[in-house]
Amino acid sequence: MKKILTLLIATTFLACTSARRFVATDLTPENSFSENCEGPNVDKAGNLYVVNYQRDGTVGIVTPEGKASVFVELPAGSTANAIRFDSRGDMLLADFTGHNVLKINMPTKKTSVFCHDSRFNQPNDLCISKKDIVFASDPNWKASTGQLWRIGPDGKATLVAADMGNTNGIELSPDERTLFVNESVQLNIWAFDITPDGTLSNKRLFTHFDDFGMDGMKCDRTGNLYVARYGKGVVAVFSPEGKLLREIKVKGKKTSNLAFGGKDGKTVFVTLQDRKCVETFRNDVAGKGF
Repeated sequence: MKKILTLLIATTFLACTSARRFVATDLTPENSFSENCEGPNVDKAGNLYVVNYQRDGTVGIVTPEGKASVFVELPAGSTANAIRFDSRGDMLLADFTGHNVLKINMPTKKTSVFCHDSRFNQPNDLCISKKDIVFASDPNWKASTGQLWRIGPDGKATLVAADMGNTNGIELSPDERTLFVNESVQLNIWAFDITPDGTLSNKRLFTHFDDFGMDGMKCDRTGNLYVARYGKGVVAVFSPEGKLLREIKVKGKKTSNLAFGGKDGKTVFVTLQDRKCVETFRNDVAGKGF
């Protein structure tokens, strides 16, 4: 009887734990951010950073205790769209109005231009390797075209893919051998092999959608790809082979990006441009890097 009771308690606990997964709740109040609410990412201390807190041209910080404030004001003319951290802990920002990739020294909050190239359209999203190699999506929204850049630790940009659609969300697989890039208007997600010298090869269609849009993407530690489906109000999860595993519904519709965080890496933060806030849900797998 004792064994049966123990089994029932364990089963009930697991069921309750499972039920709490994939359920979105608000982390910040509505209208905390501008309509360009984007680019969530966490530092090693567990702080969440999101661009355009209260107004465009800022970077907001949300502490693990849930306190939100302006972390930094960007230089005049700059508006960030994505956040990544390099191996030294510096923050890199895709500055789409200033046509730069910016760098922020975290202790001093000093902002500098990490990379600028006259050929940039407007850097949109970033991903970064363990060796501090940055890949940047660079759409031309008016022409419905896009390109991809590789930026070395020295800040020098090299064009690695041209003649694409509206390149937007971009992410590296956990083993850093595959680069995923989506075209948010053409509704394609492409996969590229990354050669040892950092060039791209073997471009192939990972998946295609027939409706709604796409924005930011992140991988979990097993290589599943999480895609913010802009307009549909879900985060779509794909296996490394491109099979749709699930869709996680959030409260808003205009999902712009996501990031993994929390003590175990299983908390997902989602930015919503219609609600101008951050939602969060618990996941079953930790994010890449945790």
